Amino acid sequence: MASTEVTRLLNLPLRDGNFQVDPAVVLAPMAGITNAPFRQLCREQGAGLFVSEMVTARALIERREETFRLMKPGAGEWPRSVQLYGTDPTVMRQAVEMIGKEDLADHIDMNFGCPVPKVTRKGGGAALPFKRKLFSSIVKNAVDAAKPFGIPVTVKMRIGIDSDHKTFLEAADSAVQAGVIWVALHARTAAQMYEGKADWSAIAELKEHLRPTGIPVLGNGDIWSGQDGVRMVKETGCDGVVVGRGCLGRPWLFRDLVNSFNGSNERYLPTLFEVREVMFRHGELIVEYFESEDRGCKDLRKHMAWYLKGFRVKQELRRQFGMISSLAEFRSLLDQLEDQPYPQEVGEKPRGRTSHGRPPTLPDGWLKDPDELVHLELEDAFSGG
Repeated sequence: MASTEVTRLLNLPLRDGNFQVDPAVVLAPMAGITNAPFRQLCREQGAGLFVSEMVTARALIERREETFRLMKPGAGEWPRSVQLYGTDPTVMRQAVEMIGKEDLADHIDMNFGCPVPKVTRKGGGAALPFKRKLFSSIVKNAVDAAKPFGIPVTVKMRIGIDSDHKTFLEAADSAVQAGVIWVALHARTAAQMYEGKADWSAIAELKEHLRPTGIPVLGNGDIWSGQDGVRMVKETGCDGVVVGRGCLGRPWLFRDLVNSFNGSNERYLPTLFEVREVMFRHGELIVEYFESEDRGCKDLRKHMAWYLKGFRVKQELRRQFGMISSLAEFRSLLDQLEDQPYPQEVGEKPRGRTSHGRPPTLPDGWLKDPDELVHLELEDAFSGG
């Protein structure tokens, strides 16, 4: 048992003292997914740190109501981690200063990994680190603005735009020089989207590259079980893992990760009756969060297929789950399910986004000069954020 132990912890230096992320397992921010109710379900399973949905710097300083909802912590949630996105160094500084002055978060994670075309076509997300000076300026402005408030800043990025334009090593150097406390790498390029297997060797390369600095490296990509998390740490030497799609419909994945990181082979494989109670609790939490049964149930619908993945459920019942409009209806449907063991073989396979790779959509001339100073206005690309 001890031979499998890979205990890792991360130090998060907060204004109120050091917080130990133990084990070093972080819930990845996912748009439309990692709101306060889902974070609560996940953090109750015992893992380390849970990051909010992405909010944009411009929307924050414009004080948009929905942005504050996205940042709102759940009951007892601490530290409050928010993922912040921006493409203008000045706006980023203003947003971070606002977070500090109004005590809106304890930790800021910066997004440079989004591969979707509506973002990259304007030079944002995974495309932005290619512009070295702009990337460095954005990160430095964030770190400098956060420092007086004792707010640590981290970054999450991809390998690069495509296999011919890898940016992760140089971008990590810039981020470390600016003062971030760790770097997380999703081991795919923007061109890969969510296709194929993540290249964990890039995580190992980044860890070795940053080893002299002592800055921790977190790995992200293709963690579908607790054993996957252990294997990533062992194979790459990374200091922790970031989990995204693997926990969709499976918040208990974090319990498996905790067990695996502590050297235990114990698995949590809930029966369908146990899963249905998690589903209903998710429904109650999300209705309370939106303060609207109609809106909460509409948001919950996308989780149904993930929760029921691999279980034997009649097609008509599956269809009805995808159309729930009230908690009473939801309870009635759940009570029609027949108990059965967890379908481990199917349940631990890839889930969530499976977008096929494609040549990234970029602004005209984007790849001509990595040192070109550009001005981007991307924040409004994200509705509600």
